Parts: sequence; C-alpha cells; structure tokens
Amino acid sequence: MTRLPHCLPGTRSLSSMLALLLSGSLQFRLLGLYKLEVVRAVQTSKFQILIPQSLSKPGKGYDHRDALFGIPPYGGSIQQQVFYADTDLCDANNINAKGGYPQRSDGSAWQTPFILLVDRGGCSFVVKVRNAQRAGAAGVLIADDLCLCDRPDCKPETDEVCETREPLMADDGSGADVSIPSFLLFREDADQIKQALMNNQHVRAQMSFKVPAPGARVEYQLWTAPSDFVSRSLEQTFGLAAAALGDRASFQPHPYIYDGISAGCQTETGEDECFNLCLNDGRYCTIDPDDDMQSGSSGADVVREALRRLCIWQTYGTDGIGQKWWDYVTAFIDGCQAEGAEEVEGEPVQLNFNDPECVSFAMVVAQVDENVINDCMEKSGELGETSNVTNTLLEQEIKDQKAAGVVLIPSLVVNGAIVHGSLSFSTVLKAVCSGFSPGSEPAVCLKCADCNNELDCVEFGSCRSGPTGLIDSVVSGDVPLEIFVGVLFGFAALFGCVLCIQSRRQQRMMRDQVRGIVADYMPVSSQNTRTGDTSLALAQDEDDGDDHGNNGYDNGGATTNSSFSIT
Repeated sequence: MTRLPHCLPGTRSLSSMLALLLSGSLQFRLLGLYKLEVVRAVQTSKFQILIPQSLSKPGKGYDHRDALFGIPPYGGSIQQQVFYADTDLCDANNINAKGGYPQRSDGSAWQTPFILLVDRGGCSFVVKVRNAQRAGAAGVLIADDLCLCDRPDCKPETDEVCETREPLMADDGSGADVSIPSFLLFREDADQIKQALMNNQHVRAQMSFKVPAPGARVEYQLWTAPSDFVSRSLEQTFGLAAAALGDRASFQPHPYIYDGISAGCQTETGEDECFNLCLNDGRYCTIDPDDDMQSGSSGADVVREALRRLCIWQTYGTDGIGQKWWDYVTAFIDGCQAEGAEEVEGEPVQLNFNDPECVSFAMVVAQVDENVINDCMEKSGELGETSNVTNTLLEQEIKDQKAAGVVLIPSLVVNGAIVHGSLSFSTVLKAVCSGFSPGSEPAVCLKCADCNNELDCVEFGSCRSGPTGLIDSVVSGDVPLEIFVGVLFGFAALFGCVLCIQSRRQQRMMRDQVRGIVADYMPVSSQNTRTGDTSLALAQDEDDGDDHGNNGYDNGGATTNSSFSIT
C-alpha cells in the first residue's frame, strides 16, 4: 500500500527540491504535512468478545481498525481463544509460546489456532503480525499504547500524551507474506481485555469479515494509480472474474490522482510548485513512478495515462465489465516496460508512461479505437504543463475519492465499504462474492470462492485443485456422471491389478525364503525310506524349473518329486 503524498509549499527552486530528493524521495518526504479529511467508510469487519460475557459489547462490537495488509477471510469469521503475549514480538527468535496469559499450570504452549494480543511498539505492525503468524496465530490484536485525544474515555496519565490523529495499521512494504488478519484495538478497550487475561480468565473472541450485502447485484471499485505496482497482478488477472460475474456485478476503475491545489502545488498566482509531478499548472498531480525527477517517466506522464484510462472505461465500460479496459491495462503492463528495465524478484518492473508508440500498440492489442480515446481526452479539457484550466473527468475523480474516503492505494470498495488487506485475486473475489445477499450468489461464486486456486477455477470453469476438486466438478455438472464413474472404476481396476501382482510376488518370496531356511537347518534325505511319517511338503510352482528346464530337483541325474521333509 502507498500513502498518498502531498507537495511541500514554498519549495520554489529545483535545487531545493533535488536536495530533498537526494535525502530520500521528494514525494514520500511530503507525507503527513497536510491533514487528510478522512470520511469514515462502511465497516467491513467486526470484533466481539464471546467469553466472558462481561466483556461482550452487543451490537457492533468493539471499535477497531483493520490492518492494510494480510488476507481477511471475507464471508467468514475466526472464533478462537485469546492469549496475551508477554513480549513485544519484535524478535522472531525470542517468542515464548509457553509464556504470556492466561498462565497454564502444565506449562503448555499456545494451543493453535489462537488469536494473539500483543502490545504496540518496538517494531512495525507487519513484523509483529508476521511473527505471530509463525507462532501459529490465526489472527492478531494490537493493543494501542496511547489513547485517542478526541475519545471521551481517553484519560492519559500525568506523564503521558494522547494521540491527536487516528492511527493506521499500514504495510511497511514487506507485508506480502502475511496471510492472517489483524486489528488495532484502542487502548481503553485493550486494557480491559488484557486485565482479564492477566487474571487468568479464559477469553474467546470473534473476528468476522463481510461487506454489506443489500441484494443480488454487487458494485465494486478499484482505486489505484497507473504507476502502482501492488495492484498490477490484480489488473492483469481479474478481468476473467469480471467477465464471469457478468451483469450480476458492476465494476468501476478509478485512477487515483491528487488535488494539487489542496496539496499546495499551485500558488495563488497559478504557478506550479511541484516540478514535473503535475499538469495544468499544479492542478492534477501524482507521484513520480521511478523516483527520478530528472529522467524517465514523470508524475505528469502518469496523470496523462490516468486520463487515458478514464476515457477507455467511459467508452467501453458501460456494461460494468469493460473487457477492453482490462485488456488494454494488461497489454500496457506487459509491453510498456521502461528501457533497460530488468525483472528482479521482489522488485517492480518500471513502466514507460511517455512512449506514444507503446500506448498505440497496447490499444491495438486490446482492440481500442485510439482516435475515439484521443477525442475523449481532448473534450474533457485541455491537459498540459502550463494549462491552468480544469479537466472535467479529473475533477470528477477528485470529488469521488473524497466522497469515498480513500486515502491509500490500492483500495477496493465493495458496496460502499472499503476492503482491507492484501488485494490478491483470492481476496477480491471473496470480498465481491460476500457482497451478494444469501441465495443470490452467481455461479462463479458458488464454484470458485472457496476453491484452493480461485484464479484457476475462474479460468477453467471448475474447481480442479484440492482433494475434492473432481467431486465438486461432478456436483456442479461440469463433469458428466458417466465419465466420473468410468474414471473411478478405472482407478479401482488398476489398483486391484497392482495389488494382485504385489501379493503374488510376496508369496513367492516367502516360499523361497522358507526353502532356504529348511535347506540350511534341516536334514535332507535323498530318499524317503519312511512310510506314514508326517512331512512338510513345499510344492513346486509350475514355472519353478531349474536351469535345465526340469520341474523337479536333480537326484543323481533322475527326475524326482521329492520334497523337503521335517522329521
């Protein structure tokens, strides 16, 4: 996730901007210099204490904030016992799973799965949650160490301070491997839960996740910037799901730009103070895609690409699916890489946003009419570095982002609720499918939302992964019953043949071993001179001949039917 930047007022000269750039990227040094007017979005998660009842809060449960990383199980919940860690979980090698609260008389470790409560501080949220995940936690609760100043129950001690701004559980850039959900609890609430655990009370909690489900149709929007690499994988794959959802869902992409005037990128006299991050004299801005303001693509180039994608959607997305929009974005990501860009594991490939030929090629691949798109861009308003005029499409995007309360990208909004966590194909499909009212889910949700490999399921029309993949396909009608029965009998016959062959081999080996034992330890008579005695006879197999083709043992050149005897 990327916190959206704000430009620094008063930075008039290129030299002063470069000084900031050299000390650590201009746009990210601008964080927090302007207060964001955050609109509280619809809550998509709920936290409740089930046991003890005295800690339960009927109705909406505990006020909390979702982490912006991890994979919440949308449409499901986690109900587990809560343990309170007695360490800060910052050191993966110093986690005492047998410690913490409630204390166990037998010295046992935290019994997995469990929900782990840990104090805030000492390291990033991601580090704490990752270490809890490695210890076996199914979910994590971070107890804030400061109270929020504007909360009525915030009463800091004499030597303490309170938080003036609501904290965000943001990703530190390394949270891609975190797969469990986590919440931040306000100090006043966390203190009560910690006290119960330290009194050795058993606490059981529920973390549940669901987007509003008003009916049989879902509306979802993706807020991202053309330069954002976190959402690239989703943009390259989710077009398949959008097509499979059909008219049961309506998609709307929003290329994120920020209001340069509010951010201070335009002076009172209309001059651009944010160098090449903006167009129209500082009105419309975004971050530099390669953190190099002297070469390569610029923020202004990304703004122009954002407008282009808006026009593509406006032209081809009226059906709520916009297959050509998905095709264009995929072709652009695949084919418009910056010159000399190399794919390094864990690092994003830089894209070239100022190559008209590449844009034209991506439109050809997606079968998009370039003339129509250029005409749309021109009609929306002039766009240039020194054109201090408004652009209707970009102005509307700025209004929509403020109304939605989007302050981080990428963000997914389903039925008006912001979906938190890692925006993988799996997370987004589950979130969209949980937005349908019960009984109204489309076929793709019934088949694929709970499949081990959702993308594979959507692509091929059935859940082929996991131990129940074939059975699921039969139940859903994707595989005819006759074929399933035939395959089942075929496997049974093959298994029977292998078992029979193996059994015969083992019997033969056992006979040979017994013969060897008898030959070594029992007297062998060349002639059977006793009559009526009891013997142990090991009959020869019909195919057990000697090297000369004889079916019996050679006794002085004569073929006999004698056997080993025990006397």
